[in-house]
Amino acid sequence: MDIVITGLLLGGTYALIAMGLNLQYGVARIMNLANGEMLVAGAFAAFWVFTAGQVSPLLAIFFVAPLAFVANWLIYRFMLLPLVKRAKNRGQLEVDSILATFGLGFVLVGIMLATFGGEYFAYSYLAEPVIILGDTFALNRVVAFLMAVVLCALLYLWMNKTRPGMAVRAVAVNPGSAGLVGIDVRRLSAFAFALGGAVTATGGALISTFLTLDASIGVIFTMKALIIVIMGGVGDIRGTILAALCLGLAETFVASVIDPGLTLAAAYLMFILVLLLRPQGLFGRQGS
Repeated sequence: MDIVITGLLLGGTYALIAMGLNLQYGVARIMNLANGEMLVAGAFAAFWVFTAGQVSPLLAIFFVAPLAFVANWLIYRFMLLPLVKRAKNRGQLEVDSILATFGLGFVLVGIMLATFGGEYFAYSYLAEPVIILGDTFALNRVVAFLMAVVLCALLYLWMNKTRPGMAVRAVAVNPGSAGLVGIDVRRLSAFAFALGGAVTATGGALISTFLTLDASIGVIFTMKALIIVIMGGVGDIRGTILAALCLGLAETFVASVIDPGLTLAAAYLMFILVLLLRPQGLFGRQGS
């Protein structure tokens, strides 16, 4: 039971992190390889706000998310939109965006190294024990999980129950048809990319409460988010949540029972199995 609860707590925060990449790739068609660096930037911001001003990292989200939204909107508007305009098909856009965001990741790492240095950073916040079903867990992990659940639920309801959210889903399903019914595809793509960045940075602020990070660790989170998005199905929020929970459970089981150094191997094994057995994602349909 200890492994299951720990895995679910980890998977909940993974879901929030991957949700950002799912919005960027599923709606804006941008394979953002700088996603992990945006997460680390959000974690750095929460760390700075907490250590400099003694402001709760949970409150820091209200500073981190809008700032990340604006930063990602500017990145899309001035760096990625020209690639969108010149791309003749989706395949070309994916290749161009991979190359562009791969370089962007190095730029963000350089900025963070110059600003904060290359040391690991961590802080003590809600580092208190809490008992769940007879087992002891860190309160900061539980709070981060609950916040992630709330944010994922709000995002899911917004995309499925509101007109703007359904317009975003329409662009994700078929941007050509969405444009024919009066939806401004480019404007919504920019919004989805910016919202995805804000969600990712929010996830970074949450995980900073219980993980030790450094400026160069973002690539690990990019890989995990990409695995979750492909496993769950591009553009599918339900699949993203389920895949994130499965990944959290698998990593926790491997780290606890076998060896902590094999957690990434376990993630890639799950990824390969999904590609072989269900390449359309957990909730996708054949041929879609």
